[in-house]
Amino acid sequence: MKPQDIQDLKELIEFLKQYQVAEFDLDRGDMKIRLKFNQPETTQAGLSDLAARLLASAPPAAANPAAHSSVAASAAPPAAAAAADPDAGLHIVKSPIVGTFYGSPSPGAAPFVSPGDHVEKGQVICIVEAMKLMNEIEADASGEIARCLVTNGQPIEFGQPLFSIRQS
Repeated sequence: MKPQDIQDLKELIEFLKQYQVAEFDLDRGDMKIRLKFNQPETTQAGLSDLAARLLASAPPAAANPAAHSSVAASAAPPAAAAAADPDAGLHIVKSPIVGTFYGSPSPGAAPFVSPGDHVEKGQVICIVEAMKLMNEIEADASGEIARCLVTNGQPIEFGQPLFSIRQS
């Protein structure tokens, strides 16, 4: 490699690091370069993390007292936010296949389950149509249906949450 090529490669590496590119391939005739960077593991930031970041970047209180009070109110301690979240700790039933969600056995029929209904493990809670086959989806936990997370006739993906169950 020529000295200019090495300098260009160094600049390319700095550029890729700056924009957090994980992998890069270059193929120019007889020269092939493959760069792969280790990405730092990131955790999903929770609401408390977001509130802390917003609070840290907020302008001084004297400039806008109303904005400061709303930011401070949203930066509640994480324990209080978790206790106030009624959906915390719910079991999520996910779709085992790709298809179309149906909440009842036929059009116009009563739904298999509704929010507030008690279900047992193994009870049919919906149908997912895939390639003209109707697949019964069973509850994988016992408890009360807290919410249905999809609508009737909606296309769904593998692993998509369908129901949340408050386990008993």
